[in-house]
Amino acid sequence: MAKALFALALWLCTSLSVLAATPQKKPPTWGELSQEQQQILAPLSVDWDNLEPERKRKWIGIAKRYPKMKPDEQARVQRRMQAWAKLTPKERQAARERYKKLEKLPPDKKQGLKQQWEEYNRLPEQERRKLGSTPRKPAAPARPAQSPAGPALPPAALPAQPEAPPNSVAPVPAANP
Repeated sequence: MAKALFALALWLCTSLSVLAATPQKKPPTWGELSQEQQQILAPLSVDWDNLEPERKRKWIGIAKRYPKMKPDEQARVQRRMQAWAKLTPKERQAARERYKKLEKLPPDKKQGLKQQWEEYNRLPEQERRKLGSTPRKPAAPARPAQSPAGPALPPAALPAQPEAPPNSVAPVPAANP
């Protein structure tokens, strides 16, 4: 019995060390992606071959989930991917850092920031332009806009809304690259 246990332990150690030493498969180049993946990930085509392997894997994961998403979710992923593709590498890194910082906030602070962001989005387009940001669709049905002296915050005080953060695509029901 002791010999069998020893043999099993030895086998496990050798097997695990071999698995740990096996390098991960290199993510595909743009040309190696399937036609469907290329169509879904089209906004990233220019930068694809320069993305880090980890980022490529995350985007491929999003592409796999994409067909199962509802049409409005697919449209949101496409909008965010297009906006993400327009960012410079420095802007993308800043967005990732802001996202990580926001993820560490306590739930009550997150909720407060979310409410402020929704209030900002309910402002008339002219007010948002004065504050220096582009308009977005409100997350909830629009309420009457606050007066200009209301609780609107300048965009710098609002939570960053990265357009498809590469390491997870929160809040898209999928993943921030």
